Amino acid sequence: RPLLRRDYDRLVEAGAFDDEPIELLEGFLVQMSPEGAPHVLVIDCLTELLVRALADRYLVRIGHPLALGDLSEPEPDVAVVERGDYRQAHPTSALLVIESASSSRYRDLGFKAELYARYGIPEYWVVDLDAREVVVHTDPGSGQYAKIARQGAGARLSPTVVGDVTVIVDDILP
Repeated sequence: RPLLRRDYDRLVEAGAFDDEPIELLEGFLVQMSPEGAPHVLVIDCLTELLVRALADRYLVRIGHPLALGDLSEPEPDVAVVERGDYRQAHPTSALLVIESASSSRYRDLGFKAELYARYGIPEYWVVDLDAREVVVHTDPGSGQYAKIARQGAGARLSPTVVGDVTVIVDDILP
């Protein structure tokens, strides 16, 4: 049977997974991919850019859980969320979620895209290190995004929901 998020959270609090890089996706424990230097560089670049541009309006979370329904608690590389009191519970939504992907690209472009769309995350980016592009997903509904655009070298991206931020693809790719 699937593991419920509330039970997973109790196990996390009890230290059951202290040395295991896992996340809960649709009731199943899924091992997270190791973070190589290019992966970390993307996250560092995006963190610096987004925190500078958005810190007065939103919270930029790095590798922290989102509580999505009863069965999922993904830990996206970057999530921009509304400011709020998260002392007792993780955010239940985000305005923008970003994953940096190489070995995890199929899961990030497939299963996670469906998950984030199903829970109404308005914008989801996958920085595809192998293809050297950012795959931008917008307009979620019925477990899929209506619009998917691939942006490569030279492209300038602006998150639709948070505004006032420009990400130049060349600046974040190693």
